[in-house]
Amino acid sequence: MNTVPDLQLPSLPEVTLRALEACNKDGNYREISEIIASDTALVVRILALGNSALYGPTPGIRSIDQALSRLGTKRFKTLILTAALQQVLFELGAGAWQQLRDFWRHALTTALTARALATLTRYQEADEAFMLGMLHNIGELIAIKTPDAETRQAYMDRHSDIAAELVTSWGLGPFAADAMRYQQALPSELRDAGHLVKVISLSTRLALSDSAGIAAAGTLFGLSEELTREISRRISHDVSAMAASLGIPLINSYRSEPGSLELRQTVLRQAIAQQAIGFADLTGKSGVILAETVNSLTLITGRPALCFGYDDDSLVLLSGTTGPHPHLAVTAQAGDSVLTEAFNSRMPVSLNEHKPAVLDRQLLSLLRTSSLTAIPVVTGDQCPGVFVLGTDGNTPDTTTELIRLFTEQLSSVLQEKNASFESDAQSAGIDHKVAIEKLRRQVHEISNPLTIIRQYIHQLCNRLDDPEAREELGVVQDELDRAGNLLLQMSQDTDDDTGETMSDLNTELQSLARVLENSLFSANNLHFNVLMCSTPTLVIASPSAIRQILINLVRNAVESLPSDGGGVTIKTSAPVWQGCRNWVEMEVTDTGSGIPGTIRDALFTPGKTTKGEGHSGLGLSIVKQLVDDMDGIIACHARQEGTTFRILLPAASEEEIKSD
Repeated sequence: MNTVPDLQLPSLPEVTLRALEACNKDGNYREISEIIASDTALVVRILALGNSALYGPTPGIRSIDQALSRLGTKRFKTLILTAALQQVLFELGAGAWQQLRDFWRHALTTALTARALATLTRYQEADEAFMLGMLHNIGELIAIKTPDAETRQAYMDRHSDIAAELVTSWGLGPFAADAMRYQQALPSELRDAGHLVKVISLSTRLALSDSAGIAAAGTLFGLSEELTREISRRISHDVSAMAASLGIPLINSYRSEPGSLELRQTVLRQAIAQQAIGFADLTGKSGVILAETVNSLTLITGRPALCFGYDDDSLVLLSGTTGPHPHLAVTAQAGDSVLTEAFNSRMPVSLNEHKPAVLDRQLLSLLRTSSLTAIPVVTGDQCPGVFVLGTDGNTPDTTTELIRLFTEQLSSVLQEKNASFESDAQSAGIDHKVAIEKLRRQVHEISNPLTIIRQYIHQLCNRLDDPEAREELGVVQDELDRAGNLLLQMSQDTDDDTGETMSDLNTELQSLARVLENSLFSANNLHFNVLMCSTPTLVIASPSAIRQILINLVRNAVESLPSDGGGVTIKTSAPVWQGCRNWVEMEVTDTGSGIPGTIRDALFTPGKTTKGEGHSGLGLSIVKQLVDDMDGIIACHARQEGTTFRILLPAASEEEIKSD
C-alpha cells in the first residue's frame, strides 16, 4: 500500500480562513507563522514544498520559520490560496469534521507540550520538537479523509511509520525519524533513547491526559508530578486561547458549515478579484495599468468608476466607465475633497461621512450617482493612483471586501512591475559599463600605434632640412593629434550624461590619467606624475569640460618636451582661498623648453603656437574658453625650462553638495 496517496489533507475551515485573511491583509510574519504552525495539514504543505528539489540539495527544514523564510512571501501566499481553494472541495461527513476538530486539538497540544519539554530539558531545537509534535499522528489525518474503512484502519495502525517515512523523505535526519517511529514505545524502553525520541513520546502521552504520562515524565526526565501537571494545565490554556482566536469551538459538538461557508465566500471573492485583474492589459507603466483596470473594477462591483493617477503633485483623471471624460487635474495636497483625503491618508474614504466639497460634486456629476467612495492604490510608501467608485451610500460588506482584494492584488502587480523596471535598469547599467570598458581598451590599443607614429614624425622633423617637408609632416602630426584627442574623448565621454554641473576633480583626473599615460607616455624617456590632494575636490564644472581641459594641456605639455625626454606633473590642491572665495586648484607642469616671448603675449589666441607653421594653435584657446565658461581662472607661469599652467575652478559649497 502506498503510504501517502497525496498530501492534500483537510484543515479546519477556520484555520485556513484566518491564514488566508492574514495573508490578504499583509499581517505580520509572526501572526501568519503562528496560524500555519497550529495546523498539521498546512505544516505538511509548507514542509513538502520547502524541502522539495526546487531548492536543491539544501539541509532539511527543521522549523516553520525556516520554511517560510525559504519559500518567500509570494510563494507562501500562493500556497495558502491553493490550500484554501482545495479546502472548499473537501466533502467530509459530520462525524469526520468532529474527528478533524479533535485531531487538531490533540496535534496542537502535543506540539506545544513537546516545545515546553524541549525547553525545560535544554534540548537545543525546541522548534523542531514542536514541528514533529504537529506531524506525529499524520496517519490519522490521512485516515479521516479516506472513505474506505479498511484502508482507513490501515493508516491508523501505521501512523507512526507513516510519520517516520515522511520526515525521512524531507531530509530531517534519522533522529527525527526515530522520534516518529518510536513514539508509542514504553517509557521503560526509552530510558537511554535519544533526547528527541523521549520528548515526542512523553508529549503524546501527556496530550492524551494519560495518567501513565505523569509517571513517564518522572521515568524519562525526572520531572515531579506537580511540575508535569502544571505544564499540562498551561498547555491546555494555550490551546484554548488559540482555538478562541481562530473561532474553533472546543467544548460543544463541532459544526463545520459556518466556517466552510465563510471560507468559500472568501475564496470566491479572491478568485473574482484575481480574474478581474487578469482582464486588463497589465503591460506598460503604472499609469497605463491603472487606466486599464478601472473597467475591471466596475465589472466586479457593478458601479461606475473613475481612475486618477498621481503625476507631478497632481491627481489627473486617467479613465472612467461613464463615457468620455473631460481633462481634469487637481492638486494632490490635502484638501476638503474625498479624493485628496484618500490619497493623503492612504485609506478608503466615503462621502457618507463628509460634507461634499466642490470637487466631490463635480465627481458625482461625472459618475451620476448620489454618493461615492475614493479607494487609494498603495504600493509600499507610494500611492500611484486613486479609484473613485460611484455608490448609492450603502455598499454591502461583500462589495467592500471585493474592492479591498482588487486593490491589494493590483498593488502587488504594480510593485512587481516597478521591481522589474528597476532590475532592467540595473542590468542595462551593467551592460553599459561593460561596453565603456571595452571601448576604453580598444582606444588604448589604437593609441599605441598612433604614439609610435607621432614619435617617428617628430624624429623625422628634426632630421629634415627642407622647411616645406617639415611643414607637411607638421600637418600630418596635427591630424594625428586630432585623432588622438577624439579617441580620448570617446573613451571618457561615453559615461551617462546626467546634466549635472558638479564634478570631483580628483575622480575625473584619476579616471583619465591611465588613458593619458598609455597613449602619450609610452616612450621610456617620458614620465607622467599625478599628485592628488587628500581633501575634497568638488567643483562646479561638467566632467566633459574637465576632461577636455586635461587632454589639451597634457598633450601640449608632452609635445613641448625635448627629444631626449622629460616629464609632466599634474597636481591638485583644495581648498584654495583667493578673491574672497574657495577654489580647487590644478597645476599642469612640464620640463620642456618653455614658451618664447613672442608667443606668451597672445598665448590663448588662436593661431599662436610653439609648434611652428601649419599648426592651428586652437588647443589653448579652447582651454581658455572652457575655463571662462566655468567662471574659473587660468594662468601660465613660463620659465626658461618648463611651463606651469595653473587653473582655479570654483569649489562647490556645502549647500550645493547637500542638494546634490
